[in-house]
Amino acid sequence: MKRFSELLAAALLAACNHPTPPASVEPPPAPPAASAATSRAPSAPSAASAPPAAENAPRQPAALTPRSLPLPGGNGTAFLDYLFYEPGRSRVWVPAGATGSVDVLDTAAGTFTRIEGFKTAEREVHGQKRVFGPSAGAVGEGVAYIGDRATGEVCPVDLATLQVAKCFTVPKPIDGVEYVARTKEVWVTTPKDQALVVLDASRPSELRPKTVIKVIGQPEGYAVDEERGLFFTNLEDKDRTLVIDVKTHKPIGVAWKPDCGPDGPRGIAVERQHRFVFVACTDHVVVLDGAHEGGALAKLDTGAGVDNIDWLEGRRLLFIGAAKAGRLTVAHVDDDGHVALVATGDSPEGARNPVADANGNAYEADPVNARVLVFPAPPP
Repeated sequence: MKRFSELLAAALLAACNHPTPPASVEPPPAPPAASAATSRAPSAPSAASAPPAAENAPRQPAALTPRSLPLPGGNGTAFLDYLFYEPGRSRVWVPAGATGSVDVLDTAAGTFTRIEGFKTAEREVHGQKRVFGPSAGAVGEGVAYIGDRATGEVCPVDLATLQVAKCFTVPKPIDGVEYVARTKEVWVTTPKDQALVVLDASRPSELRPKTVIKVIGQPEGYAVDEERGLFFTNLEDKDRTLVIDVKTHKPIGVAWKPDCGPDGPRGIAVERQHRFVFVACTDHVVVLDGAHEGGALAKLDTGAGVDNIDWLEGRRLLFIGAAKAGRLTVAHVDDDGHVALVATGDSPEGARNPVADANGNAYEADPVNARVLVFPAPPP
């Protein structure tokens, strides 16, 4: 009995120190094993348990650092103006003003091929002497067209051989040069004459005069909507944007008002899908609704010194160089015309007029230092 009572007391003491556990639940039977062909990956965590998505957090603009490519033969100020991109061979063409050459950049190799023989002339501008020469251009069918401000010539250059064909002389001082594929024409802006000179390029290497389009101000900047047959230019002294039918050579409707202010609009670019038109003012860019008579949709501040701009349709990116602010700005434009800052990069004062290649790398003219600045493409 003593042994039994001792065992009973020990059991009661253990029960007090260790409460009875809850009743166990039989686990559900395991499902039959699936074959390798029908096995499924584990399901993703529920939205309630998943951490917040990174893309929902505010995103800071990327900081782009350029590399420098000195122009061959460049020594001091080169007076660069318009650059243009050749998609077929992925080359950037640099009409190099004071050097009397056009430098063609192979974007993959990072090397230049120099085309010489263009003319230069020294003139006084705002009390300072400046050397004028090749300054603008565009890609046509098998040729590039180079505009030379020293002579008023437009010169075809064979894309394969880089040989210069016979130049055509425009009788008035020229500025911008653009090719219109739909009508096989080269359009040349002549601001002092308040006109656009249209040249017949049906024979790509033999330019011939076709017509002159008189406008009510000084044309500045140019862009073409090939799908709809529209040519766009700004009237710098009137703060207006003009739309011209490329077949009739006549302005369409009333000129739009970008509200750039007394310094007027400069460069221009066109988005094809939604018909947005981007107009560069001297310190910002405005997005106009081309489908609804140029109504303003958005505005992006960029810093002072904006001239020409570029648009990359494939990535919906807008590239703006501010020469006085020393800044490259890259912005994304969505389907509603809203603008979001994507990236910025520091550049020396005077750098401007960027063009983008198919991958989103930007090439900016640095005329003071006779070089091209290459900014890497911003992240997606």
